[in-house]
Amino acid sequence: MPTYEYECRKCGHRFEEFQSMKDAALTTCPKCGGELKRLIGTGAGFIFKGSGFYITDYRSKGYEEKKKSSEGAATPAESKPSAKPDAKPADAKPAAKPKESS
Repeated sequence: MPTYEYECRKCGHRFEEFQSMKDAALTTCPKCGGELKRLIGTGAGFIFKGSGFYITDYRSKGYEEKKKSSEGAATPAESKPSAKPDAKPADAKPAAKPKESS
């Protein structure tokens, strides 16, 4: 439910009222009984959750290419050694078994 802000036209009293959107706007001031004017409020801020809402989620292709090229140009002292040992190529053939003579 939203919070609405009101101001009395007679005494200038300003207050906020938490009410449903279906409720009718208030018309009388609780302080002096004068006529109320509903003010336009700033409303609540949006909360964006998940991916796709930050500028870094939509980087241009040029930015990505520059980032990759700068990472590749790092000096050996700056680069981290890989934790995995070198894997054998998938196309390597197993060693041939000697034929048994009968």
